[in-house]
Amino acid sequence: MQVQDDDKPYDDINITPMLDLAYVLLVIFIIMTTASVQGVKVNLPKASASVSLAKPQTKAITVSESGQIFLDAFPVTLGELEARLRTQKAVTPDFPIIVKGDAGVQYQKVVDILDLLRRLDLSQVGLVTGKQPGG
Repeated sequence: MQVQDDDKPYDDINITPMLDLAYVLLVIFIIMTTASVQGVKVNLPKASASVSLAKPQTKAITVSESGQIFLDAFPVTLGELEARLRTQKAVTPDFPIIVKGDAGVQYQKVVDILDLLRRLDLSQVGLVTGKQPGG
C-alpha cells in the first residue's frame, strides 16, 4: 500500500507570467524603435518649448541649409512634393505633417511649402524647433 504525501512542496515555478511580461516588453520596444520619424539632420531654430508630433503615419518635410527639400529623407522638388502629398492624401485623407527648416534657410522656401500644404487642404501641420539652451 502506497501513501500519498500531500504536504510535499512544489518542485517547479510557473514562468508563464514572466514570459508574458517579456513578450509585452519586446512588443513595446519594437513599436518605439520603428515609430520614429525619418529625416535629414538640420540645424533647427530655437524655441522656448517644443512639442513632439511624431506618429507612425507622420510625413516629415525638411528644408536643408542649402534650400534642398526632403520628404522623409528623400530629396524632392516642389512639384514632386506636391504629387507625393496628393497621393498620400488619397490614401490617408488627414495625415499629420511636420516641417523642419534649417535656421539658415531662406524663409521663402518654408513659406512655399506651407502654402502648398494649405492648397492641398492638409491641416495637421507642425513646425519643428529645437530647445533653447538652458530651457
